[in-house]
Order: sequence, then structure tokens, then C-alpha cells
Amino acid sequence: MANSPTFPKRGQKLSIATPAATLCDMFPQSSVGPRNRNLMFKMAALSSFPRIVILLFSLSFLCPNVHASGEEYILNSEIGRLNNQSLLWGSYRPNLYFGVRPRLPHSVMAGLMWSRVEKFEDVQNNLRYTCEQHQGMAGYGWDEYDPRQGGIQTIHDAGNSIDITTSFVKIPGGNKGGSWAARIKGVPRDGALDSLKTMVMFYITQEGLGSTLEVVDTSDPTGFDGDVTLNGNSEDLGDYNIVITKGTGDHPPPDSHAHQAVRDGEKTVVQSLNLPNEHLWQAKAVVFRQFKEGLDNIVEKYGPEDAPPPYLSFQLENRPAPGNVHMVQKFFQGEFEFDILFSSDSAGKGLTSRDVDREILTVSESFGERFSRIFALKTPYNADTYKKFARSMFSNLIGGIGYFYGHHLVDRSYAPEYDEEIEGFWEEAAEARARHEEALEGPFELFTSIPSRPFFPRGFLWDEGFHLMPIADWDIDLTLEIVRSWYNLMDDEGWIAREQILGAEARSKVPPEFQVQYPHYANPPTLFLVLDTFVDKLQKMNGSLAPPKESLSQGVTLATAHLDNPEVGLELLRQLYPLLKRQFNWFRRTQNGDIKSYDREAYSTKEAYRWRGRTVEHILTSGLDDYPRPQPPHPGELHLDLMSWMGMMTKSLINISSALGMPEEAESYKKVLNAIEHNLVDLHWSEEEGCFCDATIDDYEEHQLVCHKGYMSLFPFMTGLIKPDDSKMDKILDLISDKEELFSLHGIRSLSKKSEFYGTNENYWRSPVWINMNFLTVQQLQNLGQQEGPYQKRAQSLFNQLRENLVNTVFESWKETGFAWEQYNPETGEGQRTQHFTGWTSLVVKIMAMEPFEEGHVKDEL
Repeated sequence: MANSPTFPKRGQKLSIATPAATLCDMFPQSSVGPRNRNLMFKMAALSSFPRIVILLFSLSFLCPNVHASGEEYILNSEIGRLNNQSLLWGSYRPNLYFGVRPRLPHSVMAGLMWSRVEKFEDVQNNLRYTCEQHQGMAGYGWDEYDPRQGGIQTIHDAGNSIDITTSFVKIPGGNKGGSWAARIKGVPRDGALDSLKTMVMFYITQEGLGSTLEVVDTSDPTGFDGDVTLNGNSEDLGDYNIVITKGTGDHPPPDSHAHQAVRDGEKTVVQSLNLPNEHLWQAKAVVFRQFKEGLDNIVEKYGPEDAPPPYLSFQLENRPAPGNVHMVQKFFQGEFEFDILFSSDSAGKGLTSRDVDREILTVSESFGERFSRIFALKTPYNADTYKKFARSMFSNLIGGIGYFYGHHLVDRSYAPEYDEEIEGFWEEAAEARARHEEALEGPFELFTSIPSRPFFPRGFLWDEGFHLMPIADWDIDLTLEIVRSWYNLMDDEGWIAREQILGAEARSKVPPEFQVQYPHYANPPTLFLVLDTFVDKLQKMNGSLAPPKESLSQGVTLATAHLDNPEVGLELLRQLYPLLKRQFNWFRRTQNGDIKSYDREAYSTKEAYRWRGRTVEHILTSGLDDYPRPQPPHPGELHLDLMSWMGMMTKSLINISSALGMPEEAESYKKVLNAIEHNLVDLHWSEEEGCFCDATIDDYEEHQLVCHKGYMSLFPFMTGLIKPDDSKMDKILDLISDKEELFSLHGIRSLSKKSEFYGTNENYWRSPVWINMNFLTVQQLQNLGQQEGPYQKRAQSLFNQLRENLVNTVFESWKETGFAWEQYNPETGEGQRTQHFTGWTSLVVKIMAMEPFEEGHVKDEL
């Protein structure tokens, strides 16, 4: 597959010393003509020609896609370099309870394992590594986290009777992303004995051609009395060392068994291996294989009846050596603490535990001050108990950011059945999917947050827009890094796979029937919501989006650099704009609905839309999986939610093109938006039902509305397509506020309580409360309540009550279970489905920061 133009690659740096021949390589090849590129190569060969002149001349004249002046581009490049350095390392393996890696395809990866070792079955049943649902946890996650600095995570492991705290800090310096450290602390839980025996293992891998990683000082065959040091080198990281300190804590006392002569529970052991790269991520399988090897030797030597105690039996043989896998194993009794120190040689002085003491304190203080300032929680949610909850929710959202690299499975057969143009199309499409073979495409890399660490540890396109709304308040530069990463995945047609399952490790969490991606499948384009937020922030911070040249900042403040330097923010929008336009046109081309064939009466013959990927029971591509739709499926269906998303996308493109000084483009989008707004009424409004609805074709080949009141009915309102004084607003507010329809004490139900489908079958989107849809509703009620008009007071009342119901529901469930959840029961408020769903459920933090209206509560009829 031909890849789309990409942004400058992560890690590419630009300076006075950059060879001129590489400059335009940092931009789409198609936008730099061969003549200009050849001229650049000739200029680079002229050693007497000053490099800075080449730099400025090349960028401002030779590369026609570069709109910024040379000075602006240098600032842009410096911001990019600083962001790359600041964000290189992180807890970017969110599928693990604690995992660290850089944003590099082939590099160091590390993760933490532990288990109690009181009995032999403990390790088999309770070895912790990958996050799993219902694994005996009483809650876990980041209490505070900033990807640029680090944070503190607590893991309440009831099954192993221990609480683990992982503190992670980053120390900038040098030109290789700086250094980092982790502190691992274990405390037996209430009721656990001080004699509790725990095995802890830090699993380190090094991938990449020419890379090395080996243990220093391997003289003692039984292990290490003190610290363990590994020296490594790779092209991207340079020289570095990793120190695992001896730490503090008691060790299991010596045992009288003869095996004690060759195993010492007080020592740290290291076992090194060389494995094929495709096996490196399979840590638990590798570790269990090594355990089995040791246990087989014990049985052979002593017999099954005379085995040593578990903590000695599971201690690996100390075999440190050069390798690409290193298992560093420790045994403790009672409390313990030790550090992992990664020191980049480019940063100078190596880290010490004293540095970790200082940095943990600094990170915690910085996070607390910044969180209180950015998310100023409003009454009644500014009490300490709510602050702890809000900090946890947000920290787990932003601490769930990961870096993924690998191939994914795509079916590019473009079978005609995939057009879904005949009656019974879903059956023929299913047969075509079974008949055609998928192929691996890539490799690709993606920097993204995730919905859930144990169940959905990968990128989801429509989830990501919701994820980035709170993150944009915290760190707009980080947000834009993630947005750019997603748009780097776009193909030449404008398609981005809705589910990013990159590499074998990611695929191991996905059933085979859901692994293949199809280039005619869409997903709600919520990243446009984020870019709209960015444009709004630019306008509010800078007033005019055409700043004078002297406004260029002398310094750079990461997290807000694209706002502090509006010319840099505008340049990013210029780079993104062709891709946004391409995606918009892909939607209009591939998800178009049929108006003409059925003589539908509508303002426009173009603006109607239909999700592809429809089956009798589902439209997974819509994101609303099992929400009731017209039956049976028909190629003449029109889907209200997709029409609404297209209206939102069009509004965003109007704002972006206007900000970029493209009035003609903006006017063309305004015409499209006008047509969409008219067709929403012509094709989807039911005066009889008093709501918006999906549409289909009846037995007489006539346009027919199919009204399943619920989230579907609210889509034009949730996406901001209904004007504040529109008379239909009265019916919409009626539906939202009706306790027998959508309003509940725990949020807006996904489907009306009066519907025959309420709570039926999978009951996924057929009654539960979802925070993302409720957030859009709350946001629009807030907007309506801030504007004078006939519905202002009513919107204020609804806003106050809905805000209160949502926050209380998520908070009470978190307090009871220790987790955020994917959805909430509309009758009881109980968290349901996926555990540790700190993706869009974390939008509750933004809701807590919304100012309530003085009016107080909703009308008595609620």
C-alpha cells in the first residue's frame, strides 16, 4: 500500500548543521519538485555556502509546501525537537501493570512481574504482568501522572495480599531523551503477615540490529549481593546503563534444604537469554519456560517428595551474560523497596536513589499544583475526596497513553459485495469476507491513549477524540503529537483503520474475527472535535490568528508551545489541512446515502449518509454497535448519527480553513453545512414523534422514518447542529428530561425506557448510560444555558441536574469498586462491562470542572 504523506519523523532534528539535502525529506515527497530537490543537493555540495542560508532558502523557497518563513520553521523545528526529547520515554506499555519503553520501533522495553510464593500454586495462579480483568485486584492505576515528568501508581493486589507502588520519574538531559528511574515498593495488605514472601522480577529486552545489553560483574555464581548493572548501546539511545539497586527489605530466611547451597534468597539473580525478536514480548511464556526448566532439575535431583520451599524452587539459576532478554529476580519477606535507574550517557552523571527521592517529591508537588489550576473543580466537587477521585481519573487517562508499532491485517480485495448496494447485502458481504484473504500491512507506529488497559490496550479512532478533550486542557502539544500520529496512518484514499491492532502483542488481545480492517469501514471522526478545540484555544489566547513577526517567542514552554507561538500552531494546521480534507472527501465518497434512486424530497441531492459494515443486529462502524436500526437492513437506509458527524466535521473545516485564511474554502464548506442542516430536517425529522430518526425504504419504495428514541435522536443536538432558537429544541429538551424516556438518576439512557428494545439482547447500547454521549449532551446544555433565548432557563436546570447525576454515579462506583467502568446501569448506577475503563469515562473530570448555573435544580416534574 502506498503510504500517505507524513509529518517530520519522530527523532528527526533540524539545526544549522543539518545537511541541506535532508531538509525537504522531512516533508511529503510529492510536494517537493525534483528540480528543487536537485538544486538543494547541488547547494549542499558547495561547502563555502553557509549552511544557515541553505536552511532558510531551502525551506522558504524550494519546498513549496512549507508556508512558514525560515525563522518560523526553526522555531517549529525546535519545538518539535523539545517535544521529542520530553516525550521519548514513558509508561508507554499500558497493557502491563508497569511497563516502560521509548517512542522508538526497536529499542529497550521493560516490565514488572510479581507474585507471592507461599505455595507452589501461587506463581502459576497469581503471577502479575499484563493487566487483566477480575484478577483479584482491589483497584489499581495512576494516582498522579504527567507524561513529561512521571507519576505515582498504586496497585492494590488483594489476590497476592500486597500493595505495590510504582513511582516513575524522568530526568531531562543530553540529546537522547534523558534518563529515567522507577521505584518499586511493596507493603503487605491489611491482614497479611509480615512473613509474606513475594517474588519480584524486572523483565528487560533490547531489540534492534547492532544493539547490545550485558550484565556487568558476573563473578558470583549464586547471584548479586548488591546492585545489578547492565550496560547497553543502540543507535537511537547511544550508550546507557541500567542499575537495579539492592534496595531495602528483609529476605526469606535460610532454609535447611540442601538446595540452599546453590540458591540464595537474599541475593538478586539475573538470567540472560538470546531469543528471536518475535518472542521478546511474550514475557510470561518465557519466564514460565525458565521456571519449568528449574523445577524439572529440582524434581530430577531431589524427587517430587523432597522439593525445596517455593521461594527457593522458583529462584532462577544465576546466568548473567550478553543477551536481548534479562530477567532480574528478587525475593522479599514483608515490606520492600528498590530502584531501577536508567542513565543515558548523553545526559552526563548517572542517576542515584537520592535523585529519585528528590524527583518523586518534585513530580508530585508539580502535578498537584497544575491539576488544581487546570481543572478547577467546581462546587460541590471541590472537596478533597472528589479531588482525589478526579486526579485518579485523569491520571489514568493520560497514564494510559502508549506507543505501538507493527503490522496490521487489512482486506484490500475491494469485493463488489462490500458496496452493500443490493437487498440482503449483509449476507453477501459476510461471504465475501470469508472468501477473501487479508494481508499484513505496515509496519506502522501509533502514539495514542487507550480505552482500557486490561481489555482494550490499543488505539480506537472514535474513542481517541473523546480521550483527547481533557488531555488538550492539560497539554495541547502532547495532544497534537497524538493527533499527528493518527493522521500519519491515513492511506492515499483518506482511510484510517478504526481499530489499530499493530503487531503480534496487540493481536494477542483481539479475537481473530475482529482483527481484520476493511478500507470501506468508517468510524466517527471525533479527532475533528479536538482540532476545533485547538482552533478555539488559539483564538482565545491570541485574538488574531495572524500575529506580527515580532511575536515569535524567544523561549519555548512545552505543553502550550503551539498556543504561545500561534505561527507554529497555524503551520501545524496547514500541514494537517490536506489530510483532513482528504478524510472528509473519503467519508462523502464511501459512506454516501442514496437520495436520487428513491425520489426522496430533500433540499440537497448529495447530503445523506449510510454506515457501511451493517449487519442485522449491529453497525459496529458507527460505534453504537447494537443500537436498534431499521429492520431488515436496506441499501436505501440513511443514518442520522453519520449525517450529524458529517455536519460536525464540516463545521470544523469551516473553522480551520477560516483560521488559515482560506475564505473560498470556508465558503464551500458553508454551502455543504447548509445542505446538511436542511437535509437533517427533510430526511430525518419526524414531526409525529417529535424527534430526529434514522430512515429506510418501505415496501412501496417510499422514504420511511424509523424512530428509536435515545442517543440517536439527540445526535443533531449533541453535535451542535440545532440553533438555540429552533422550535425543535423544545421537543429535544422534552425527550432529555422525560424520566420515562431518557432521563435517569445516573445519566441519560442510551435508549428510551419505553422502547420495545430497551434492555434486550446484548443490551450494550440499549439502556446503559455512556459518559461520552452524556458529556456531549451536558456540553450542549451548558452552551444553550449561556445564551439568551426561549430555552435558556430550561437548559440551565437540565444541565445542573444531569451534571450532578453523572458525577455522583461515576464517583460512587469508583469509591465502591476501585475502578471506572465502560458504562453504568441506568437504574442502579452500578458500573458495568469493561473494568478500568479510564478512556472516555474520564470526561467526568471536565464535567466536574464545569460551573453550575445559579438556578440550581431542574423542575419538579423530574
